[in-house]
Amino acid sequence: MTSNLRKLAGSAFAAASLATTLPAAAVAKENITYLLPAPPTLPAFAPWIVAKQNGYYDAAGLNVTFVAARGGVDVAKQIGSGNAIVGGAIGDTPIIVRANGVPVRAVAVLGGGSLTMIAATKASGVNNVKDLVGKTMTVMSYADTTYYALLGSLKLAGLDKQKVSVQASGPAGVWQMLAGGQAAAMAGVPDWVVSAQEAGGDIHLLPAEQQFKSMAQAILASDEAIRKQPELLRKLVQATLHGMKDIMEDPTAAAKSFAAAVPSYQGKEATLVAIFRLYGKHVYPGQDTLGLIDAARLKEVQDFYLAEGIVPRATPVEDLYTNQFVKTGQ
Repeated sequence: MTSNLRKLAGSAFAAASLATTLPAAAVAKENITYLLPAPPTLPAFAPWIVAKQNGYYDAAGLNVTFVAARGGVDVAKQIGSGNAIVGGAIGDTPIIVRANGVPVRAVAVLGGGSLTMIAATKASGVNNVKDLVGKTMTVMSYADTTYYALLGSLKLAGLDKQKVSVQASGPAGVWQMLAGGQAAAMAGVPDWVVSAQEAGGDIHLLPAEQQFKSMAQAILASDEAIRKQPELLRKLVQATLHGMKDIMEDPTAAAKSFAAAVPSYQGKEATLVAIFRLYGKHVYPGQDTLGLIDAARLKEVQDFYLAEGIVPRATPVEDLYTNQFVKTGQ
């Protein structure tokens, strides 16, 4: 293990809390380090945690340990450097890192919707993107993909970003300011929408059709791993998609599985169900085959990133993804 990965492991979710005890006679399983962009205890990573808790990795002969990296770009860099075979990020991430020479691509995307949604308080009078003019709204940071998605939504509405006061408020402030009425709207993930609602905010979502079609979460792998270990990647992809499928089909049962794996959520299953239903309605649907990456959509996102100067150059779209691991085993 490299020194970088040892540092990452220091912030990892305790593997013991997610481990499955193997019978003494069981065949030894392959140990896999699976990088995630933030602590795996977050509900956003439920497909992975549910897949682990429900035994799908185990059934594939894999002993998966989740390790928290420092964001999706860091996940991609670690995978590109060979420090891990697989990781999670946003589907946009290969666009950003591939343009800078990191040889990774998406091997599945977890849903046909966008991870980013725009939520507003009812008192603000914001009912569509154009209503954001002159309003204060929050994002986690100006370097986060949720901010880039917001810029895309503003552009679709014909708005210059200078017409909206966008504040980078961190992962807690982004929803706390919305719930407290200090901001009229927020660009964020379903987890934060539920957090704002539970904190007393009278919150509604802006129509999805008015918003930029950014990507959902994705599974990333390096070019080398795709070439040399395709069967292992297929197992990892299919097991993770099985976890997502469980959430889509029965969010209540999935909440119980997640809470069993993450004890801090025991007694908070109702919160998990509310979050999972948002993912199930807005993020996960829309794919003919679970995990399938839409090349045309990926190109549209890259074209926007290039026009906005977020990436310095375009990458051939076929170098950003592969669907070879999602078309079998379902």
